[in-house]
Amino acid sequence: MKDFAHLQWPFFEARHGSAAREAGAFARQHLADAPHPGTSAEVDAHCLSLVTRMGEVDLLSHCVPQAGGDLSALDARTLCLIRESLAWHDGLADFAFAIQGLGSGPLSAAGDPALRSRYLPRVAAGQAVPAFALSEPDAGSDVAAMSCAARLDGDHYVLDGTKTWISNGGIADFYCVFARTSPAVVRPDGSAEARGISAFVVEATDPGFHVERRIDVIAPHPLATLRFAGCRIPAARRIGEEGEGFKIAMRTLDVFRTSVAAAALGFAQRALDEAVAHVRQRRMFGALLADQQLTRVTLADMATELEAARLLTYKAAWLRDRGDPVTRDAAMAKMTATENAQRIIDRAVQLFGGRGVASGEIVERLYREIRALRIYEGATEVQRLIIGREMLR
Repeated sequence: MKDFAHLQWPFFEARHGSAAREAGAFARQHLADAPHPGTSAEVDAHCLSLVTRMGEVDLLSHCVPQAGGDLSALDARTLCLIRESLAWHDGLADFAFAIQGLGSGPLSAAGDPALRSRYLPRVAAGQAVPAFALSEPDAGSDVAAMSCAARLDGDHYVLDGTKTWISNGGIADFYCVFARTSPAVVRPDGSAEARGISAFVVEATDPGFHVERRIDVIAPHPLATLRFAGCRIPAARRIGEEGEGFKIAMRTLDVFRTSVAAAALGFAQRALDEAVAHVRQRRMFGALLADQQLTRVTLADMATELEAARLLTYKAAWLRDRGDPVTRDAAMAKMTATENAQRIIDRAVQLFGGRGVASGEIVERLYREIRALRIYEGATEVQRLIIGREMLR
């Protein structure tokens, strides 16, 4: 991002601006001329390289709590500013940064001191890659429908089941995995309650763990389906108490959901910047495209939707940093920022005309990158349900 004018808002203090400029400096140094990887192997290598370099410049300390801290120690506004800046420059860089925090988030939320000290310092240093393994083929937004199971066998748990749509799948050193440790309680309407779920650390080398297949998506990043077949792990690698997995997952998502909105802001801001630069030099019907009234109306709508989403996003981050309940506001921010960003980027593509859909154009890449944000960490429809539920409490 070229500037951080919103740092003048009452939501911000000097330290937030420092973190934003730190992310910008990293992006300019490491991302400005970096070619976009194409094959899965190239994407994997690029992600791992980004994580290493982010660890070397201490950028990852903003998404992984320091020694002795937990998720409450993370600064949500700083996290959002970094993601907004990285996303403006490169979606894969934003992804690499975010999953270091989300992937290790359950450990930060509820891991005992021994587990935290074993994994989190290496994650913060860029020396270990984590993953957050919650979704299943039949349990995405409906977490309670989870069927992956873990049973206690002496001093080990044995995991059986499948996880899918797992970011960092195939390149992670360890996975924070959610599995049922007691049968689902079925309500009268046939739906399941989100009780009886526990969280575990599964290392990539554990027997019985397999990366079943890689998943190719429109904006390439490491993504895979995982299989657990009699996967034995020490009981000491359970995160938190048995049965607390759903609460741990929701605590983690409450922190990082607002930062998804910030990433959408970064994509949208880049699209708006590219569109403004384009219409200022593109001639049409004997005049600049910028001089057409419809162009100005379009830009006005884009800018207004972006600023509205930005205010909701940083309000939610500010509330979270104050220690206030943030479930409703985070859902509003995530829903509004991702939906508005989709519309902003779509208009940018339209302003570019045929160039907008040409492979390799920045707005074409943004068009592919924004789409997933409306789905992961709670689809737009789920955010609407959360907002309605919170309003009726």
